[in-house]
Amino acid sequence: MTGPDAATATPTAPAGGSTRPPQSADDQDPRGLGASVAPADALAKAQGTYPYAADLWAEGLLWAALLRSPHPHARITRIDTAPALALPGVACVVTAEDVPGEALHGRRVHDRPVFASELVRHHGEPIAAVAADHPDTARLAAAAIVVEYEVLEPVTDPEQAFSAPPLHPDGNLVRHIPLHFGDPDVVGDVVVEGLYRVGRQDPAPIGAEAGLAVPRPDGGVELYVASTDPHADRDLVAACFGLAKERVKVVVTGVPGAMGDREDAGMQISLGLLALRTGRPVKLVATREEAFLGHAHRHPTLLRYRHHADTEGRLVKVEAQILLDAGAYADTSSDALAAAVAFAAGPYVVPHAFVEGWAVRTNNPPSGHVRGEGAMQVCAAYEGQMDKLAAKLGMDPLDLRMRNVMATGDLMPTSQTVTCPAPVGELLRAVREEPLPPLPVGDDEQDWLLPGGPDGAGDPAAVRRGVGYALGMVHMLGIEGADEVSTATVRISEDSATVICAAVDTGQGFATLARQIVQEVLGVAEVHVAPVDTDLPPAGASARGRHTWVSGGAVERAARMVRTQLLQPLAAKFGMSVELLTIADGKITSYDGVLSTTVAEALGGKELWATAQCRPHPTEPLDEFGQGDAFVGLAFAAMRAVVDVDVELGTVRVVEVTVAQDVGRVLNPNQLAARIEAGVAQGVGMALMEDLRTARGVVQRPGFTGYPLPTALDTPEVRIAKLIEDRDVVATFGAKAAGAVPVVVAPAAVASAVRAATGRPINRLPIRPQNAIVAQG
Repeated sequence: MTGPDAATATPTAPAGGSTRPPQSADDQDPRGLGASVAPADALAKAQGTYPYAADLWAEGLLWAALLRSPHPHARITRIDTAPALALPGVACVVTAEDVPGEALHGRRVHDRPVFASELVRHHGEPIAAVAADHPDTARLAAAAIVVEYEVLEPVTDPEQAFSAPPLHPDGNLVRHIPLHFGDPDVVGDVVVEGLYRVGRQDPAPIGAEAGLAVPRPDGGVELYVASTDPHADRDLVAACFGLAKERVKVVVTGVPGAMGDREDAGMQISLGLLALRTGRPVKLVATREEAFLGHAHRHPTLLRYRHHADTEGRLVKVEAQILLDAGAYADTSSDALAAAVAFAAGPYVVPHAFVEGWAVRTNNPPSGHVRGEGAMQVCAAYEGQMDKLAAKLGMDPLDLRMRNVMATGDLMPTSQTVTCPAPVGELLRAVREEPLPPLPVGDDEQDWLLPGGPDGAGDPAAVRRGVGYALGMVHMLGIEGADEVSTATVRISEDSATVICAAVDTGQGFATLARQIVQEVLGVAEVHVAPVDTDLPPAGASARGRHTWVSGGAVERAARMVRTQLLQPLAAKFGMSVELLTIADGKITSYDGVLSTTVAEALGGKELWATAQCRPHPTEPLDEFGQGDAFVGLAFAAMRAVVDVDVELGTVRVVEVTVAQDVGRVLNPNQLAARIEAGVAQGVGMALMEDLRTARGVVQRPGFTGYPLPTALDTPEVRIAKLIEDRDVVATFGAKAAGAVPVVVAPAAVASAVRAATGRPINRLPIRPQNAIVAQG
């Protein structure tokens, strides 16, 4: 069906959603900042009624499928879409020739074609998209497209990218950062060197990647997708469609998990093109294989380090070379490299540092934004160096770290002064003081806890326990001059309020935080958070704790403006200042008890609203020597990992991870604990199992059968030793990012513990069994 009815079709989804029951009898109605407010969508998600993009439907729906390249590097000599169009039920096929606007797109650099037309640069690159009346028909049609290739030799080793022929018109080098800090001629009394490798971690969102495109009567299109940055996506796809931004609308559906860039933007462009060409709604639900081939991954990284120290264990100089594999396209590699170079020495005081960092294009799968990008890779390396340095000095690894920890007022190797709270030493002491878990007693029940389980474990006598430590840091918000801004509107009428903000809740809990802010400021219990689409002012990407700081700040300012509007008439009537009035539990009272009324009575049937912006102080790009105030704020964590290693089989079980974290202020205790536990689980996955393997550029076994993730049996007990609430005065509520820091530190802590158990160097992540086997004899 085509025509006006199809063009104005409205997507529908299952209804549902309510506030889950209170968590304890002692806390029947928690609200406001500092309370463990439950997410409003928790029950719907648990019951399976929460609407995701894969659940959407529209009248006259067509289904989409993509044809992807089976080669990592090839020249396309011919594309014939006629066999696909000849199949019954096929409505449309689009290729690069059908892109009406910009042919290239990208997160930071527009270097990625919507569809490959001349060259294929990575395995799984889109070549064409099909719309048909049934998903199976669409897949058959995509497979029927004839593409002739001249297969080329892929460049898969990032070290070879420097001398290989250019893979892209922009060349193979995405960015080079030389960091020079101090005196290059200084040499320490003790020197240790190390070579480290970090694999390709997939963000692996559990929910299906899906989207729905609906054409509009004005010739535009609406996209219903799980976007984490809807305005950026709108601008990108509008340029490719050759349309004004106002004619493209992105509506954010439920986000089924996000660890970085949630959606493959190429999928959104393909959907929109098919909808515009057919005049009908088009839906795509990616297979798990397509998801692994389409979205960005963590940068595989090669790191060479040389640490210098004096005989007392104080760091003198750090030298490093860091090479990030950007894959076929630039994406966010420039940002990841800046973080890696700036944090190359970790949260330690280093008077001299010299770091060379490169990000290069290869024919490997594209890399991009994944939690703690850049910071995680260098943490694994510099903590390996600290263990190696302690061994050479004959020092306790914990004492060595304590001797060098960073504090507020110290200089980073970028010459930026650490102005935020940096209680690194206190964090390390907190995890050190926690009691260690007891050793297994050897009975049948405990056998299940041996590495590999009861069927996989070898001789219990071959199991050794190790304890390791790690410190890490991440940046908050955008870096190097990024314009961080968010806008929010708060509206109140009778006894309820509404928050309108384009900040996407990806599972980090922004919607819950927004409710808590308004409850705190306006004293109302019922707070609704409006759905997100691009008709709202921009709020920016859901990453790096942005929305707690920037969008939360906008919500707070708007709520305080509404509060003033509400209280000023009452204060004037009773001859007192607004500051002498308080709002709590829906009631307004004065300090002396003379005034006592409800919020609803004070409103008198009116509706009050206010709109506010939050824009943190600006940053600046790193200069030609890697110097500059590139970061707004920093967050820190310390971890102790306890592992059991079967030194004959090389199997590892993480027994416990103890965490101390610098959080600024606890805004929601339960939510914060969940974020830390989830970050540890992701970090343990990176440490022991997650590695998207390729063979000459071809992804091996894409999907959860070939890419293992930690389950409940693999996730250790997470003990939160201490949450330090030294509020950052420039951050909203003084709070800091919480989810990324555990991801950064956990892999390094696990690797340190395996070193302690085996005596092996452990210089790659994930740790393979052969790395943990100790020769017997």
